[in-house]
Amino acid sequence: MQQPKKPSSAVTDKSLFYWAFNGNLKLQLILLAVIILIVFARVIPLEMQKRIINDSIALKNINGLLLYCAIYIVAITTSSALKLAINYLQAVIGERAMNSMRKSLYQYILNLPLGFFRTTQPGMVVSSLMTELSAAGTFAGMAFAVPVTNILTLLAFSGYLLWLNTKLAAATLLIYPIVVFIVPILQKQANKENKKRVDISREVSSQIAESISGIQEIQVHVAQPQESRKFDTLTDRLKKIRVRWSLFRFGIKTTNNYFVGLGPFIVFIFGGYLVMHGELELGAMVAFLSAQEKLFDPWKELIVFYQTYQDASVRYVRTMQYFNTTPEFPLDDKVEKEFRLSGKLDVRDLLYDTMDGHRLLNGVSFSLKAGEHLAVVGFSGSGKSTLVQCIGKMFSYSGGSIKLDDHELSSLSKKEIIQNVGYISQNPFIFTGTIKENLMYAHQAATEAATRTKEDEVTIDLDRMILILQQVGLFVDVMRFGLDSHIKEDDNTTVETIIRIRSRFREDFEERLADYIEFYDFKSYHNHSSIAGNIIFGTSNTKEFDHHLLQDNKHFLSFLESSQLLRPLLDLGVDIASQAVDILGGLDTVDIFFKNSPVPADKLKECEAILGRLQKAPDSPLSAQDQSFLLSLALKFTPAIHTMTRLSEKLKEVILTARDTFPQWCESIAPGLFTFYSDTRYIHGQSIINNIFFGKIKSGLSHAQEIINQSIMQLLIEEEYLDRTFCE
Repeated sequence: MQQPKKPSSAVTDKSLFYWAFNGNLKLQLILLAVIILIVFARVIPLEMQKRIINDSIALKNINGLLLYCAIYIVAITTSSALKLAINYLQAVIGERAMNSMRKSLYQYILNLPLGFFRTTQPGMVVSSLMTELSAAGTFAGMAFAVPVTNILTLLAFSGYLLWLNTKLAAATLLIYPIVVFIVPILQKQANKENKKRVDISREVSSQIAESISGIQEIQVHVAQPQESRKFDTLTDRLKKIRVRWSLFRFGIKTTNNYFVGLGPFIVFIFGGYLVMHGELELGAMVAFLSAQEKLFDPWKELIVFYQTYQDASVRYVRTMQYFNTTPEFPLDDKVEKEFRLSGKLDVRDLLYDTMDGHRLLNGVSFSLKAGEHLAVVGFSGSGKSTLVQCIGKMFSYSGGSIKLDDHELSSLSKKEIIQNVGYISQNPFIFTGTIKENLMYAHQAATEAATRTKEDEVTIDLDRMILILQQVGLFVDVMRFGLDSHIKEDDNTTVETIIRIRSRFREDFEERLADYIEFYDFKSYHNHSSIAGNIIFGTSNTKEFDHHLLQDNKHFLSFLESSQLLRPLLDLGVDIASQAVDILGGLDTVDIFFKNSPVPADKLKECEAILGRLQKAPDSPLSAQDQSFLLSLALKFTPAIHTMTRLSEKLKEVILTARDTFPQWCESIAPGLFTFYSDTRYIHGQSIINNIFFGKIKSGLSHAQEIINQSIMQLLIEEEYLDRTFCE
């Protein structure tokens, strides 16, 4: 088979500087104009310093002093504003370059041969795209602005120094050739260590990804020490390399700072001599010192830029070299016209050899007419999946022939294969996104390949989607996902529709489903809801008033006291605890009887302790901890489920009376604490399905949910609401 050629414009062949200018030329020209202005603005304050001392202070010229100071402040203000503009433009260019790099490389990686991913850890790809390229993106933003700005600034300052005094300028500028000689030597060693650092960092990332992927094997074989040793060895190597790399980096910085300190020394000793002999004005020396100090700022920035370039270059080159593999089937093949294959398949003497020389397919031959089926069986590793993947043009076969409708597979583009060959993986993958997006994943990809669109959403007939889901047995499950979802609070149209469907559901199914649903009724006590649910008759909008926290909420305790419910509920809690100890004591903690009690198996001992304290001192007040525990048992008590004790009719009446006053009490504490149940109000804290049947499913009926779902789906179809809930 002919080996595929790598595209001449492959992303892995592009230089680092390509990204700095590709698509950014206009911004770079704007940047150049700003740079010229800032260089001019930086030189002006130096001249103003000289004139302030020589022409104003020395001559006691107040008008000149004010003028030169005004020019000085305007210049430094302008310089600061222009520096901000340069930094902003650098950031924009850098982010655009990094974004373009990531998009292009990611698209390229997705087209690499499957064999590449067999030896590549996902963590390696993630690290390369998100970490390694970030340095390259940062450099792309600096690639033009930093060197041009600082070189022009150096030239401008050097020219100004030469204009002030040629001898002194020549003496101070002699430092730079020495620095230019030493820094590259140190940087060369730093680059060497940096390459090692990048390589070993990738090994560490791959090791972590491998261990996490194989965590089941590690734990079942108790291989944690073995994996830890591998990781420790790699991180120890990384530590040593990073120490050496840091040594050379800091060596460059230290060398540069040392020579920076020599500049003022030369100005003081030689400049002072010139002033004493009348060859240099005092104001000129002050300006010289200021210029000398500022001269090192662009120089230091150039050193930092050089280091950034070396670091970014190493990372960028290493990353591109790693992915410098030729895609087997590029997607940019041109298709003159779209055609459909009938489905005839002819395979003759098919061979497939792996890159390391292992033959997985050896002379496979068979023929299939359109509409025929073939089952391929064999032991694991015998080549079944490889055969299918060769037919789907996922692997390039080494020899033989595969023909679709008498067209040799190698002559068909990948886009033509996408249009005519369907593929179902033996290990299907669920992508991030909605159910609808996953169901239409292959269809969306095939349509985009045919139309060459990237952003347009592909639509498909809803009835067809429903039919397919019914055929594969997923329709009810998908519908349930939609019905279990929540709608946005500002979606008034959907709210109105749900309330209308709720009303119809109540009218059409209340009698028929009376054995399955306890519909919400403000005037009735609900035996399938807890006592807390019966009192509140709504949902909390704040965490502190969640049902499981009410026993410790001082405001709610105050309400229970004022409603004459606190004492009866505490007595009920004592009764529940007593019944649990008498009936459940000694049973296994997983016994089914615990389901009929609000007391968890691990709380029986606490019940025994509280009952013991009450028996010893029945008239003593309960501690806050004991009251909270007993009250939690009472508030969780649900008569239809917790059948080990009974709820008196008198207590039910007191609870219903408390329900009447609870909304007004909430308003007096803080408006909006709860959303109360009402036939005309949508409860945003609950799912769509709960809002439709608006009640509690009666316990002990395993088939109740299925019957309710069927009734609701019938209404949704009649209301033409499936398009809103389906696959969202």
